[in-house]
Amino acid sequence: MAIPQAFIQELLARADVVDIVGRHVQLKKGGANFMGLCPFHGEKSPSFSVSPTKQFYHCFGCGASGDAIKFLMEHAGMTFMEAVHDLAQQYGLQVPEDDASPQDRARAAQAREQQATLSSVLEKAAVAYIRHLRNSPRAIDYFKGRGLSGEIAKTFGLGYAPEGWRSLASVFPDYNDPLLVESGLVISGEAGEENAQGEAKRYDRFRDRVMFPIRNIKGECIGFGGRVLGDEKPKYLNSPETPVFSKGRELYGLFEARPALREHGYALVTEGYMDVVALAQLGFANAVATLGTACTSEHVQKLFRFTDSVVFSFDGDSAGRRAARKALDAALPFATDVRTVKFLFLPAEHDPDSYIREHGKDGFASYVSKAVPLSRFLLEAASEGCDLDTAEGRAHMASNARPLWSLLPDGALKRQLLAEIADKVLIDSRELLQLWQPAPGDAKNRYKNSSYQRTSGKGYRPESPSYPVSSHDAPEFSGAPPDLREPAGYPVDEPAFYAPAAPRRFGRDAGSASRAPRRVAGRILPASREDRVLRLLLTEPASWDRLSGEEHILLSELPAPHGPLFVWLEGQLHEHGPQPWAALREGLRGHAHEHYATAQLAQIPEGIEADWDEIRGILVQLADLKLDSEMAELAGRAETDPAAFQRLRELSELSRAKKAAAKQRSTV
Repeated sequence: MAIPQAFIQELLARADVVDIVGRHVQLKKGGANFMGLCPFHGEKSPSFSVSPTKQFYHCFGCGASGDAIKFLMEHAGMTFMEAVHDLAQQYGLQVPEDDASPQDRARAAQAREQQATLSSVLEKAAVAYIRHLRNSPRAIDYFKGRGLSGEIAKTFGLGYAPEGWRSLASVFPDYNDPLLVESGLVISGEAGEENAQGEAKRYDRFRDRVMFPIRNIKGECIGFGGRVLGDEKPKYLNSPETPVFSKGRELYGLFEARPALREHGYALVTEGYMDVVALAQLGFANAVATLGTACTSEHVQKLFRFTDSVVFSFDGDSAGRRAARKALDAALPFATDVRTVKFLFLPAEHDPDSYIREHGKDGFASYVSKAVPLSRFLLEAASEGCDLDTAEGRAHMASNARPLWSLLPDGALKRQLLAEIADKVLIDSRELLQLWQPAPGDAKNRYKNSSYQRTSGKGYRPESPSYPVSSHDAPEFSGAPPDLREPAGYPVDEPAFYAPAAPRRFGRDAGSASRAPRRVAGRILPASREDRVLRLLLTEPASWDRLSGEEHILLSELPAPHGPLFVWLEGQLHEHGPQPWAALREGLRGHAHEHYATAQLAQIPEGIEADWDEIRGILVQLADLKLDSEMAELAGRAETDPAAFQRLRELSELSRAKKAAAKQRSTV
């Protein structure tokens, strides 16, 4: 869904960035602005400034800056769409949904209302469990016996569900309210289990257990985990799957861990609630836990919204190894060259809680530093059970390694691992790649078979095919409007030459008119930078997660049609995950820029594969253009606006540093 820029401006005009930031950062008045400790990096003296007049925040230590929407995206880990909807709800605005059908709008409104209602019910139960904890010496003694303080119990909202089958009847006026069952707090008996009054039997799901509320990234209570005080079974009990809670997507402690993730520089993924709470008390507040299920790709994707480094902690026994292998499979698609994934295997007799109590904070930190890198664990997993002293064993390892290696995104890490695997199995890396990715037909080299050839650092030059191509060979995309298809007499065997587009303005004043590719003498002009990125992300939507948060914002703020299409694509990924083009095509129907997107897909020459080096170069160019545009705008205000002058100085220094770094790279 494309949100009009006019609405974004109105939303930011109504939102108070001081109020939004102040809910997460303790701010104090300092002159015209408010100051506090930066939530994006660890510091002892406040350098984080929030301006109520400019509705802007800026850290003079790490350079983080932005408006209310960007703060929610960077600090709370929301997507652009989530941040807009969250702010709109807070300030009583309705997000325009002109491109959605009345039925879709009604379903979306019903889902939002249901989520708010269920979270309210769960929050009320959480408050009641906290109150019961204060009146339960047994539960208090249990937490004290595990070394927890009252302060840490307050931070995580720990509570106690008392004995008795219907204790929540004293909390909610109507114990038969269907919301209690829908939220997972109450279990309703099956047909035939009615009581004497003919009513279905109802009873509390959690009884005589210490309670751990589970919160989403916005801090809303969405479920609970309960642990028995003794050794009864089951030891742990989670809320069931509900409209607001899914074990495969949520991580316990992530809401509480967000500031520590930036301070420590990594997330420590454990397997239990007590591990998270105990580690937080002993100096590792960056710990989170899966909720009684294997680590999923959605878990990993969510973590990488907040940090570029993840350490998975497992027991050293066979069960821990199996769990680590599942985490490896989930993490591989997100292991880009700028991210780090490691695996920590504790001694069999320890979990994180017991290890840190026995060896102390420094001992645990030292052990974490020795965690196994993803690359090494991948090689270990691939070689497990293989005798590398025999040809059969090496072939077996190569077979095991192929699906793991294929999950990695393209980049330097993937190429290095190919070389290491090849070295292990005693095969030349080029031969191994040819074995895993055989070229089509009789071609000996996929690169030589491509229609694009690398030139002297200036993009790609089309290579004319060595065989005749007729118009009937080209794939027809029914979604492309007639005026954007090749005209009569235009040879389809001559692919478009990709060349840089002219500089363009960035931001909300950059214009929003939908544009189709321009023509000269009946030919489509070269694809722009933005078109090339759009084509890649529409054909490989999973690649969106290879981009940084800043790159997401950069693309989403582009003028129409590109910016709205990138916003729409991010929403599709958030709601449905990566989808093939056929599914995306259906989702595009009715979108304001539907025809532009389908036309871009229709213009991709058959057999052409994306080159991430080129895309990376384009993103750098777009970031530079945005920087130049902002500096030009600030230059016009710098003489009369001290804040604009200061910001211009900062951006000028940043620009000089980037140019110096680029020059140094070019001379290496």
